[in-house]
Amino acid sequence: MIRFAPLKVAAFLAAVAAAPMAMASPVCTKAPQAKWMTPAQMKGRIAKMGYRDVKVFQVSGSCYEIYAHTKDGKRAEVYFNPVNGAVVQNNVD
Repeated sequence: MIRFAPLKVAAFLAAVAAAPMAMASPVCTKAPQAKWMTPAQMKGRIAKMGYRDVKVFQVSGSCYEIYAHTKDGKRAEVYFNPVNGAVVQNNVD
């Protein structure tokens, strides 16, 4: 019979419960979608910022999110404020 230490079990359960929260997108705006830039406007802004090879462009929570490459060719996952186009979170590999 295998015995688990109560603290190890509690730590494991806390880690499992926190995992989905770590993957959640950031809060980019509280403005209603009627105030957001259109996807075409945002895609134009993204291109001017130098992101290329956009593989994914999607709404993620209150953000526009892309998977693309930077000017330097690095992979990037970027969250944008859909109202003003500002980068809220940038994860570059």
